[in-house]
Amino acid sequence: MNLEPAHRQARAEFARKDPRSMADCGAVGYDPAKGEFVVPFLGSDYIVGYPGGEVRELSGVTGVPLEVQILLLHYLVKAGPARAEGRLISFKELPGGSIYTGPFTNRAVRPLVGIFGQKPELLVRAGEMLGGERVPVGDVAVRVPALPKIPITFVLWLGDEEFPPSGNVLFDASAPCHLPTEDYALLPGLALGKMKRLVF
Repeated sequence: MNLEPAHRQARAEFARKDPRSMADCGAVGYDPAKGEFVVPFLGSDYIVGYPGGEVRELSGVTGVPLEVQILLLHYLVKAGPARAEGRLISFKELPGGSIYTGPFTNRAVRPLVGIFGQKPELLVRAGEMLGGERVPVGDVAVRVPALPKIPITFVLWLGDEEFPPSGNVLFDASAPCHLPTEDYALLPGLALGKMKRLVF
């Protein structure tokens, strides 16, 4: 997949927006002297330069994948003033979500069940390592703060002799205020990849 056009567009949109407004809406830090945002994402801090849109991890250990750069730029550009509602919705309840249900299932739900369906205690441990907490949904669930205004809830239903484990990925009802739906097809998979690396 060629992500360069999406990356160029995201940087152009980012450069046109007021940085203080983006910082306020995204609930992130902004240093006007340096022209830098500090964006917490999946347990790590990322620096985003303004107005150029350059993205680097604060630790500076590795380069930042292009899909992560695009996601962080989209968040800064799109995040609105809405706060979390505390009500969970499924992916198909997001605007146009039914169009992306197939990719979402392949990138998020199947990996969730495949990685953690037989080891639900590791799901909770991995979520807590990213600053999340166990929540009373399904048989086992953890809510992870992917971005400052975007918690993701990973839910498992444990299997038995008749049925295999199953799962779902849920979002706060405020989710459409902060990212376009197609980004929510990608975001849980990135989280699961990091959670898997933390505990396996």
